[in-house]
Amino acid sequence: MYEPTLDALRRGDTAQALASAEQLVGEQPNDASAHRLHAAALRLDGQRDAAVAALDRAIGLAPEDAQLHLERAGALLDGRQLDAAQASLAQAIGLDPNTFPAYIIKAQLALLHGDLDEAERLARTAARIAPDHPRVAAVVGMLALRRGDPDRALAVLSQAGSVAPDDPQVLHALGFAYLAKDHLAFAEQCFQRLSELNPEQPTLQMLLAELLRRQSRFIDAADRLAPLAERDGADFGVRRWAGELELDAGRNERALRFLRSAFAEQPADLRTLDASMEAWRRNDAFDEAVQSLETALAAHPQLPQLWRARVALEPFASESALAVIERWREAMPENLGALEARAAVHDHLGETDQAVALAERIAELSPGDAQAEMRIVQSLIERDPDAAAERLERLIEMAPDPGVKRELRQMLGRTLDVAGQPEAAAATWAELHAEVIEQRLPLNPISPRTGEDWPPLAQAPEGSRGILLLWGAPGSQIERIGQVLGLAGAPLLFDRFGPQPPTDPMQRYGTVDELLNGSLDPAFLVKLYRAALTARGVADAPVYDWLLWWDNALLRALRPYLPEAFLLLSIRDPRDMLLDWLAFGSPTPYRLSSPEEGARWLARSLEQVADLHEGNLFPHRLVKLDEVGEHPAAIAQVLADTLRINIQLPKEIDVSDRLPNGRWRDYAGTLGEAFAVLGPVARRLGYPER
Repeated sequence: MYEPTLDALRRGDTAQALASAEQLVGEQPNDASAHRLHAAALRLDGQRDAAVAALDRAIGLAPEDAQLHLERAGALLDGRQLDAAQASLAQAIGLDPNTFPAYIIKAQLALLHGDLDEAERLARTAARIAPDHPRVAAVVGMLALRRGDPDRALAVLSQAGSVAPDDPQVLHALGFAYLAKDHLAFAEQCFQRLSELNPEQPTLQMLLAELLRRQSRFIDAADRLAPLAERDGADFGVRRWAGELELDAGRNERALRFLRSAFAEQPADLRTLDASMEAWRRNDAFDEAVQSLETALAAHPQLPQLWRARVALEPFASESALAVIERWREAMPENLGALEARAAVHDHLGETDQAVALAERIAELSPGDAQAEMRIVQSLIERDPDAAAERLERLIEMAPDPGVKRELRQMLGRTLDVAGQPEAAAATWAELHAEVIEQRLPLNPISPRTGEDWPPLAQAPEGSRGILLLWGAPGSQIERIGQVLGLAGAPLLFDRFGPQPPTDPMQRYGTVDELLNGSLDPAFLVKLYRAALTARGVADAPVYDWLLWWDNALLRALRPYLPEAFLLLSIRDPRDMLLDWLAFGSPTPYRLSSPEEGARWLARSLEQVADLHEGNLFPHRLVKLDEVGEHPAAIAQVLADTLRINIQLPKEIDVSDRLPNGRWRDYAGTLGEAFAVLGPVARRLGYPER
C-alpha cells in the first residue's frame, strides 16, 4: 500500500507523491508510516511547517520510533529552526543511542554554531558507530576547514568522495575544501553535481554563478543566475547581481532590464546606483537615466548619492550642471557633497575666493575634511604661507592616520620653505627621512679613487645595437630625463626600481668589491648583462637602461667588453642636489640618516662623475639639468642631439613641483656644514663657490 507513494517520491513527482500520500493517510489515519510518507511528500513540495505537523502526528502514533524524531529534526533544519531541531535530535538519541544520523546532524549543527570542540566530540561518537562512513569524513573535513587546515580537509574529503561520489554532505564539504584552495573548477564540479541532485535549491545556483564569475566566465555566470532573477517575486539582491553579471558579460540591454527594476525598488543602494549608471551609459540611455534619477529624487530628495549621480549626467561646470547643483543645495543646504560640487565648479572657472569660502564652510561642518583643508592650505600658501604652516600643524595634530600625518608633514616642509623658514623646513625633511631609515636602501659602496690604468677602450662591433645607460645621483632630477624619454616612446627599462628587478651584476651592490678583488671576471659581468636583456623583454632593439647605481669600477668591464654602450649622466649644482634629495627623496630609495652623511656620500659619488668626465674614461654626456631641467623641450633637444635621434614630445610636461635652482643658498646657514663638503666637487663640475 506504500509503494505508489514511495515510487512517486523516488521519481521526484511532487504532485503524484502528495496525492498518493493524502489518499494513504485518509485510508490509514492511525498508521505512523503513512504520516511519515505524507511528511516526505510535503517536504518535497516545500511545505516545511506542514511536514513537521505530519511528523508530529506520526510521532503521536509511534513515540518510541527514533527515526521519526530524526526526520522531524531534518524538517526543522529545512526551516532553520535550529533549537527545535536540536531537541528532536536529542530525543532520537535518547530513544536509540546508536542513531548514527542524529550524531552527524548534531555535529553539523555544532559547526553552524561555531562550537568546534562539540562537533569534534560528536564526530568521534559517530565514528565509533560507523567508523568508515563518508559522512563522518564530511564532518571531519569541515572541522579541518573551520580550523584553517584546507590541505587536511581536502585529503579527508577526497577520500570520502571516492567512496560516496554522490553523497550531498560529502559533495558540499568537498566543494568548499576546493574553494579554500582556490581550485575553482573542481569546486564548480562538486556544486554542479549537487545542483543536479537538488535542482530546486536556489542558493546552489547562486554559488555556481559566483564560481563562474571568479573564473571570468561571465556569460555562463549570467546564464546561471538569470532564471532565478526572472522568477516572479525574485529577491532584489538577485536581480541586482544578475544585472551586474550581464554587464560583465557585455549584454548591456539584458543588464538594464534587471537593473531598471532593482533601481526602482531601492534607489538609495549605492551598488545598484553604480551599476545602473553604467548600464544607462552603455545603452546610451541618457533620457531614461535622467528620468529615473528625477523620479527617485522626487521621492528621496535627501539622498546625496542620487544628486551626485544626477550632476554627473550633465557636462562638467555647464549651466545645466550648475542648475542641478543649486537644486541639490536647496534640498540639502549643509550637505558636504553639494558644497564640494559647487566649489569644484568655482575652481574650474578660476573663482578662487568663492571656492575657498565654500571650503572654509565645509571645514566648519566637517573639521579635518581633507579636500577642503587642502584647498584652504593651497590658497594660504600663495597668500600667507606662515598661516598655511600653522594650519598644517593643526591638521597634523588632528590626523589619526600615521600615513596622513606623514603626507601633511611633507607638505609642511614645502610650506615652511615658501614661508622663508629654511631651518624649520630642513629640520622637518630631515626628521621624515630619519623615521624611515629601516625602510630604505643603504647607500651603495663607492670604490676609492686610485688613478689606475684603465683597460683599453675597445671598438664597438660593426652593426651592434646601441645601449644607453642612464643614471643620476639623488637630487639630480634624473627622473625628468626618464619622463621625456618615456613620453617620446623610447623603450626605457625602469625595472631596476620595480618589484622584479633583473639579477645581473649591475643590479647588485657587491659587484664593485668583486671587480676590485678579482672574484668577478669583467668579461663574465658583461656576458651576464647581455643574457639578462632577453629576460627583460629586449630583443634586438636599442637598449635604454636606467641604472640603480653607478661606480667607475664598472669601467673595468664596460671599456673592453661593452664599448657600444653610452653613458648619460644628469647633474645639477651638488648643493641643490642635496637639498632636493632632502625635500623630495630620490628614484633610488636611499636612506638619508642626516644631511651631513648624505653630503659625504654624494661628494664621493660626484667625484667619480668628475673623474669620468675630465678623463673622458667612457663615451658619455653630462646633462646639467639646472640649465635645461625647467624646459622639457630643451631636455628633449639635448637627448636628440646626444643620441642622434628624433624626439617629439606628445604633450607639455609639468615640471613646476621642485625647488628652484640656486635655492641652496637660502639654506647655507642651516646646512652649511653639509654644503661645505660638497663645495670642492661643485667647483670641479663648473659651479660657482657661492
